[in-house]
Amino acid sequence: MERYIGLDVHSRSCTAGIIDGRGKHVSSSVLETNGEVLVEFFKLQAGNVHLCLEEGTQSTWLTEILSPHVAELVVTIPSKKRDKNDIRDAFGLAEQLRRGAIDVSIYKNEGPFKQLRLLVKTHAVIVTDSRRVQSRIKALYRSRGIPTPGKDVYVHSTRDGWLSRLPANSRSSAELLYSQYDGLLSLRKEAKREVVSESHRFPISRKLETCPGLGEIRVAQLLATVVTPHRFRGRRQFWSYCGFGVVMRSTSDWEQMPNGRWEKVQRPMTRGLNHNFNRMLKNVYKGAASTVIQQGGQEPLYLEYLRQLEGGTNPNLAKLTLARKIAAISLSMWKNEEEYDPNKRLTTSS
Repeated sequence: MERYIGLDVHSRSCTAGIIDGRGKHVSSSVLETNGEVLVEFFKLQAGNVHLCLEEGTQSTWLTEILSPHVAELVVTIPSKKRDKNDIRDAFGLAEQLRRGAIDVSIYKNEGPFKQLRLLVKTHAVIVTDSRRVQSRIKALYRSRGIPTPGKDVYVHSTRDGWLSRLPANSRSSAELLYSQYDGLLSLRKEAKREVVSESHRFPISRKLETCPGLGEIRVAQLLATVVTPHRFRGRRQFWSYCGFGVVMRSTSDWEQMPNGRWEKVQRPMTRGLNHNFNRMLKNVYKGAASTVIQQGGQEPLYLEYLRQLEGGTNPNLAKLTLARKIAAISLSMWKNEEEYDPNKRLTTSS
């Protein structure tokens, strides 16, 4: 007997909608968002239980405690329906799971990287906060008609000179923002040390750091996000996960011939990248490509980038190709547990 349960999760309550294998609504329940209560509820369910819930703040925790008590657990992206309520959402999740209509399921197995994953998220939040304060500092100067090119405005040794250019009524605000920035900068350095230290507990991190463009932080983000490279059959699946999958689009493909038959005709197809991807990984590999370009030198990947530019390739497309190459190389290095060999990787196709 199959049971499909959709769980609509909130901070205080969870709504469960249960349907059977034929799509009949069996029952619905409102439960406290409490681990013991939820585990007991699923223990009492008969048959093979298939559970679906949406990605959110508590999805990782719920996956950990409920996975042992269900035959299948799927985490999907939140819907954007306007007409919705808790019971309708719960039954909707259950029905999608029953019909196999879940377009995107989120990988929730953290493996040995649980602590690293939390540290990477914390580091990313602190980096974002520090950049926001930097923007506020520059905005304060711009509001007084003072241009602030580059990063000189944040440097301690030149800070007094910048403050002296502000009117007296704006200096107190600037000093408070500088104090906030200094505090976040100290936290940012500490968070980086914690992330790198935890990442280096895994021997594969040192090997991946030999890949061009991948430094300590990017490798830590890669490990925490991917967890295992064997999730992907090959580089094309990995490219799609990173947002580098090429999508071909066409429309009005059929044309009626003089004899009345409809035939498919060749029309110009638009090309683009897939919209469904992991944003952190896309930032990792775009940043890695930028680093390789900035460093230049005799690195084969950089020389290949230059050859594409000389051949007339648009710089953005050449950079995309470089990012795809780095992604494919790092995936292969991880699977084979080997360091970067430029001679071996020269033939990596894009």
